[in-house]
Amino acid sequence: MFGRTSAFVCRSCQRAQRDVLVPRRKGVENGLRRYATANTRQHPLQLAIIGSGPAGFYSAYRLLKALPDARVDMYEGLPSPYGLVRFGIAPDHPEAKKCSETLVDVAKYPGFNYIGNVPIGDEDRQLPLTSIAPHYDGILFAYGASKDKRLGIPGEDLKGVHSARAFVGWYNGLPEYADLNPELDVGDTAVVIGQGNVALDVARILFMPLEELRKTDISEHALEALSKSRIKDVKIIGRRGPLQAPYTIKELRELLTLPGLGFVPPPEGWDALLQVETKKLPRQLKRIAELLLKGSKTPIEQAKNAWQLGYLRSPLEFLSSDSTSLAAIGFEQQEYVTPMMELLTGEPQTDLNTLRAAKVKGTGRKGKVSASLAFRSIGYESTALPGFEKLGVPFDTKKGIIPNDRWGRVLSPDRGPGADLTAGHVPGMYCAGWVKRGPTGVIASTLDDAFTTADVIVNDWNKNVKFLGDEQEGPSEKRGWEEVKKEAEQRGLRRVSWQDWEKIDAEEVRRGKEKGKEREKCRSVEEMLRILDG
Repeated sequence: MFGRTSAFVCRSCQRAQRDVLVPRRKGVENGLRRYATANTRQHPLQLAIIGSGPAGFYSAYRLLKALPDARVDMYEGLPSPYGLVRFGIAPDHPEAKKCSETLVDVAKYPGFNYIGNVPIGDEDRQLPLTSIAPHYDGILFAYGASKDKRLGIPGEDLKGVHSARAFVGWYNGLPEYADLNPELDVGDTAVVIGQGNVALDVARILFMPLEELRKTDISEHALEALSKSRIKDVKIIGRRGPLQAPYTIKELRELLTLPGLGFVPPPEGWDALLQVETKKLPRQLKRIAELLLKGSKTPIEQAKNAWQLGYLRSPLEFLSSDSTSLAAIGFEQQEYVTPMMELLTGEPQTDLNTLRAAKVKGTGRKGKVSASLAFRSIGYESTALPGFEKLGVPFDTKKGIIPNDRWGRVLSPDRGPGADLTAGHVPGMYCAGWVKRGPTGVIASTLDDAFTTADVIVNDWNKNVKFLGDEQEGPSEKRGWEEVKKEAEQRGLRRVSWQDWEKIDAEEVRRGKEKGKEREKCRSVEEMLRILDG
């Protein structure tokens, strides 16, 4: 029942995939085997999945493979599926989007039902969670991280200050940000606050040759704006040092080898920032340091554009000369709490962990960087869905996750410390993906995580663990969307089916082919619906 699924996942995920068979994993086995009763349920599992990103699809696949008679309804607020695979991955990284080609296979299962264009919420033209829950045995929350973290400093709402998430959504065709219009033609300097891979994506898209971008699925409105861009200099600034920054070797190398782009070393110099000879660094950090020291493929004096990494600077405020538009960003200089050399032990893994976690503190010294455009790239975060409280589903606003037992079962708000592994859960409520563990990891880790949650659901169902409505008398079979759609229609919601999505998908591909690219995405929900009405 819990066979491997390598034929389903893309090659990059296959390489990273572990065997996540729950009954064989230490801890989970002990938590499940006390359910010794055989399944006496008289009907197949009816599950609602909220969210259509990789976590939702991988969970659906794993569950339907184990329970072929189960019925899974997947709810998505947009007509289009795939979440961050469609809207979050950089257009020049098509290999990372290959998993969407395998996600399509989930729709071939008879028990799978896609319900697009039905946002969940309590506002007008939304479907309340409380209208869904009575018609399902369980709900799996897999809706990811739909918001970005804010810095919480003065001037954050000035014109010219954007979130990296919004910018990424804008060039990837996310309808929410179709009209973002970032100020690319105002000045020649942009600052990115944060040094993760998304921050480097932003810089790379600003500098990539247009002829290369035109071959990707980047949105046409973004191409037009980028063709008029005046940005010549991008500074990517973080509050910690080069050994603690969360960028990866791959992302660094891509920027350093981009044609015509020069790299400006930080003003402090590498010796002051690294504080450790490269030969004494753990292998991973040594490779990063060597890349940084080597610099760009294009000498700065021959470069058309330039980028720079700024370290040990904590943002204080966004400054304006007219109270409307961004003119500069104020920073406070940081310093290491403990010199890097003093953290070394000679044990590679310990040194890697210690150096990556090195702490910094403020010095009181302040400075500023002039710029007309800034992006905050300090992470995504999940938020609670309206209706959680009514269903008894908790949400940790500090961590941005649904509290769970790390296997995906939602913990009861009144669960006491030291509670039994199988006690204190909200019946029938599960989570997977970023809303379960936080916005970290790649698609391969999301697959692993989603499979774990799906396996737990299957085991709980087969072992007669309590699900939604189990306390009710009489027939307990749920009808899912067949009942929920009545409420949706009363609220004026137009459901987009998988067959509908295939029509939209085919039209996007057709439009892209005309332009010599993979696809041209629709900019709005209305445009997608017009395709269905055409």
